[in-house]
Amino acid sequence: MKPYYQSTRKNADPISAKEAVLQGISPDGGLFVWPGLGQEKLNLNKLIQLDYKGIAKEVFTALLSGYTSEELDDCIENAYTGSFESDEITPVKDVDGIYILELFRGPTSAFKDVALTILPWFLSKALKDTGKKALILTATSGDTGKAAMSGFEDVDNTGICVFYPHNKVSAVQYKQMATQSGGNVKVFAVEGNFDDAQSMVKKLFLDEDLKEKLAQDDIVLSSANSINIGRLIPQIVYYFDAYRQLVNKGVIQTGDKVSFSVPTGNFGDVLAGYYAMQLGLPVEKFYVASNANNVLTEFLACGTYNRNRPFIQTISPSMDILISSNLERLLYYASNKDTEKVAGWMKDLAEKGSYTLDEDTFAEISRLFEGGWYDDAQLKATIKDVFDKTGYVLDPHSAAAYALAKKSETPVIALSTASPYKFTQDVLDSLGQKEDNPWQAMRDLEKINADAIPHPLAVLERLEILHDAVIDPEAMKENVLDASKEIFA
Repeated sequence: MKPYYQSTRKNADPISAKEAVLQGISPDGGLFVWPGLGQEKLNLNKLIQLDYKGIAKEVFTALLSGYTSEELDDCIENAYTGSFESDEITPVKDVDGIYILELFRGPTSAFKDVALTILPWFLSKALKDTGKKALILTATSGDTGKAAMSGFEDVDNTGICVFYPHNKVSAVQYKQMATQSGGNVKVFAVEGNFDDAQSMVKKLFLDEDLKEKLAQDDIVLSSANSINIGRLIPQIVYYFDAYRQLVNKGVIQTGDKVSFSVPTGNFGDVLAGYYAMQLGLPVEKFYVASNANNVLTEFLACGTYNRNRPFIQTISPSMDILISSNLERLLYYASNKDTEKVAGWMKDLAEKGSYTLDEDTFAEISRLFEGGWYDDAQLKATIKDVFDKTGYVLDPHSAAAYALAKKSETPVIALSTASPYKFTQDVLDSLGQKEDNPWQAMRDLEKINADAIPHPLAVLERLEILHDAVIDPEAMKENVLDASKEIFA
């Protein structure tokens, strides 16, 4: 069955994967999904004999209709050859009985690299022969922005505008974005929080006036957030590869179930695991780890999603999110693909700030997902405890996943989503050391960490600030139009 895509909110005419990658978000505001997901399974026995690139080819062939085999090979080779610290791409390490999936070995030291090194190649293939250019709009809570800019830097016929919450990312994350080079890159700090930026980006995708003005110059809007299937699908690969590694280590046998513990705010990373399960990965449970912005934990406990609560700035900023966009895709599948229900829930979320699931949908989600949350003090305690026992250094996001993973009675893989060097001051503070200068903190952490500072982070201190604009969310449209003229002049 060739996969086609449609909106979570309406049974509209199906489109190909290339069209979905280009559009990013459906015209009705929904997210693109494949109705046939789960009807066919990948051959697990075959997958565990392959390397990372081989698994990627199998996953992409199954889910990306319209891309030729040769195009997929080209995308995979360009993305995953020489971009990561080793050919393993995402290695697994045993840390006191919990298996850490290290997703931060890419060029920007965050899990987003796995998808955002290949998304530009997917987009380039989709743009081919259309005669159009793509302007990428991306809201980021800290990591997506840098990874997206790194991937799209000076890629032909593309431009990218990144919006991040002003003063609500780590010092290293800020410097990564503010120093990004590339003639097709624009970066904006937005007053407010991540949800403010993300909500406005979604509105811009539905803004007919904006789209018409851009279309005059043959420019289409697309996204590098995980609302774009081209960003989500590559994340499926490392779930299968982590399973392969556990089989090869003798921890499990092929067919045994494992669990995953995932730090999440926007729900994209854990959703990729759900997709992997639908494609045949044996999964017992997904543990969804949150920080003090615990909207997902509450939702998974009671079936009501309520964003009407104070926004809390934490030491794990990539989880400082109250509107988890990718949850919409899970609602689609868990409700037996009832687009009317999904559209109603999303309408309630937009208008009232909350919605409540029906009993059957909530039961389906509860069967597979369990939430848990940790405040800053608990995350720091976990970082210290793991370091004292093992010498392994966790970042604050990975600490949430590690702590929640302890609930699992089956072999459990905790996703480590960022290098501790991106949050050095808070990590050092967890270990009983204070340092006000983030760059000195980075050097101090290196003295006790088994891993050296990644080179791209080591040079950040002396890089020049290239982007210093601070704007109101309502000014984002104007800035997008101005940026498009500069980028595609």
